[in-house]
Amino acid sequence: MTLAITRGTLLRSGELPSLQYTATRDRFDPTWEAPLSTLLGLGRAAGADFIEIFLERKNYISCLAEDDAITSVSPSLVTGAGVRVFVGKADCYVSTNDLSFAGLKAALEKGLSIMGLLLPSPNAHVPGINLELLRDYATVKDKQSWLANSSSMQEMGDILLAANADLAKKANHIQNRRAAYFRDWQEVMVAASDGTFARDIRLTQSVGYSLLCVDGEHRSSINQRVGDTSDPNFLRTWRYDETADETAEAAGKMLYADYVESGSYPIIMANHFGGVIFHEACGHLLETTQIERETTPFIDKKGEKIAHENLTAWDEGLTPDEFGTLDMDDEGMPTQRTLLIENGVLKNFLADRAGSMRTGHPRTGSGRRQGYTYAAASRMRNTYIAPNDYSLDDLFASIDKGLYCKKMGGGSVGATGQFNFAVSEAYLIENGKIIKPLKGATLIGEAIEFMPKISMSSNDLSLAPGFCGSISGSIYVTVGQPHIKVDSITVGGR
Repeated sequence: MTLAITRGTLLRSGELPSLQYTATRDRFDPTWEAPLSTLLGLGRAAGADFIEIFLERKNYISCLAEDDAITSVSPSLVTGAGVRVFVGKADCYVSTNDLSFAGLKAALEKGLSIMGLLLPSPNAHVPGINLELLRDYATVKDKQSWLANSSSMQEMGDILLAANADLAKKANHIQNRRAAYFRDWQEVMVAASDGTFARDIRLTQSVGYSLLCVDGEHRSSINQRVGDTSDPNFLRTWRYDETADETAEAAGKMLYADYVESGSYPIIMANHFGGVIFHEACGHLLETTQIERETTPFIDKKGEKIAHENLTAWDEGLTPDEFGTLDMDDEGMPTQRTLLIENGVLKNFLADRAGSMRTGHPRTGSGRRQGYTYAAASRMRNTYIAPNDYSLDDLFASIDKGLYCKKMGGGSVGATGQFNFAVSEAYLIENGKIIKPLKGATLIGEAIEFMPKISMSSNDLSLAPGFCGSISGSIYVTVGQPHIKVDSITVGGR
């Protein structure tokens, strides 16, 4: 016997193995409502308190130009689903790349069995979940054509080779030059037993340079990257000449720079990617995943002062075109703006559904994941220190001797906020003036000590694209800040 699923059909458990459905295969649309509603109903009938189904289609490609040749083109096509089952505050997650009704049902049954739940008897009724009218951000915001209108592989190669050729004209003592680009197109649908039913399309792109210059014992390495969401023409309109100018200039200054002396200094950290330290050293400590693990020193500090009174910080998913901007998170919740710190006082944590259930902090539209093989977790979006009324001249004038950290490099962060970050472009400050370039600096600190020392913020907020790895995989985020002054910090050097 074969049954077709129709809205409002009252099924018995024993009929489910014979069901077929005709949901659209090449996109997620309202035809998916009936099978997802039935599966969610089956999970509830089995005794689960909450069930969520996440569907994903991904079309990814990256392209790399090294010197004057394209050395790598890496495409990837992904289709899959994840099923999350909650019983009380406990949950499990099962993923599959089989999007047939039988495949999704098998994943659900595995999740139910892990949680110790049994399928209802064959004669038991399985009422479907009444899902909301599909919230289709992809259609409402006309995202359907994004993939077709993005750059072709031929365009990618041509633009990267032209960019690398331009960099070769502007930099000296080049040992290696790279121009790299990726495009990540993703379609997602979320259906849950609370009635959530939502769909979105995301388009994330990034392009930039990596330049290594060597002259005898002198070396410098500079990376520059720009990124965007939602613009199919992003690569075509990249001003690689401007990026090449910045990259070559920084590499030239750092090539013969003196090494910094280790010690404790006041520093000025540049805007833009300078915000990576706040993201890593403090932002992660404000995610409810850290509260659940009891690894954040701020676990019981809501409403208390944790930073200098001049510091206010936000996390949001609303700023147009930024890496962390979303119409909805990966649990189907519309994105929003979340005030993290106001005048030094901790105001809110970032919470996904599970984090909210387990900690009591309200959901903030921060449930994010790399893809269908990961359960969503509380993650940052666009995270930055807010601008203040100080001018850049005010910041420099306040320092007799210190360090200007113009460009940050890589680093590492411990579970409770201890960090060390390399500075790829730095300058000595004396009597409020930049004196000379320095290299080899590493900033070393801990969040609970670092935050109260950010005493001044200028009025030149700038945001930068970034990548963040955590419990739910690698995701796209934005970091940022205005120029800030840190009263003192340990600087590793020679």
